[in-house]
Formats: sequence, structure tokens, C-alpha cells
Amino acid sequence: MSDKPYSVLILCTGNSARSIMAEALFNVLGKGRFRAYSAGSHPSGAVNRYALELCDSLGYDTSQLRSKSWDEFGAPDAPQMDFVITVCDQAAGEVCPIWPGHPLSAHWGFEDPAAFQGSEEETRKVFHRVYRQILNRVSQFVNLPLHLLDRSAIQHEMREIGARSAEASHE
Repeated sequence: MSDKPYSVLILCTGNSARSIMAEALFNVLGKGRFRAYSAGSHPSGAVNRYALELCDSLGYDTSQLRSKSWDEFGAPDAPQMDFVITVCDQAAGEVCPIWPGHPLSAHWGFEDPAAFQGSEEETRKVFHRVYRQILNRVSQFVNLPLHLLDRSAIQHEMREIGARSAEASHE
């Protein structure tokens, strides 16, 4: 078995909040077993400040976080992905590029906290709620015994994680 970390690409439309938080969570919770990236079909060009705050609170180095196009990861010199996860319904419905290496894919939908309009305190609450939901699903995935599972079992688990309530914890 290779010690090479699993590569995960998290996709959203704007790549400003949900996919950014998921990238940070995979990289921290994966403890070196995962190398996560995020991108968007139509990147907003900026990372949401509330998402940055939450990534900072993890102790994650946010200096390299940026809103970028998924086209970067379809290029010949891009890292080869093992897994591709969409986190917004719009990106899940779009025609994605063909990813080199035929990664396993799943959709884990989350409410868009960046679309919320309210006070700063209310916005932070929405971001915290969505962050906890992403944390829950990422935790379930990084704790799977991937080295013991075949591709079809991993694919099944990825889809099951996305099908469960984002609030539910894995037993």
C-alpha cells in the first residue's frame, strides 16, 4: 500500500465558502492521509471572510486559499484526484470536466452560507452551522478504513455520507 495521500477535489460554483471550508477540514482532519483542493465552476474571485475565519480557527494556513476555476484541475499537469466531491447543488448539476485518473465522485449538498443576508452575528451563525455540517461529513469520510475497501465500497460510502442528513453523526 502506498503512503501517498489521497487527493480530494471539492467543487462548488463560486469556490468562496463551502468548498474552501471543506478543503481546510480535509487537510486538517485527514492528518496527512489526504491532500485536498477546492475549485469552482464560476469562481467568485475571493474567499469569503467568514470562511477564512473558520479555517483560521482550525489552525489552517489560509495564506494560500484562493477562489479558483476547476479548469486548473483538468489541466495535464494538475494533481491526479482520487475523489471529487460537489458541495453545492448547482455545481452537482453542471457538466464537469473529465478528471484524469477517473476519481470516485459524490455529491454532499450544503446550504450556501455566502448567500445568507443578515446581520454579522446572524451570518456567523449560519456559517458555523454549515461548517459543522461539513465537519461531520468530512470526519465520517476520513475515518473510513479506505485501505481495506474496494472502489465500489468506497463509492457506496461516499454516496451514503452525502445522502444522510448533514446534521446526523455516523455511528
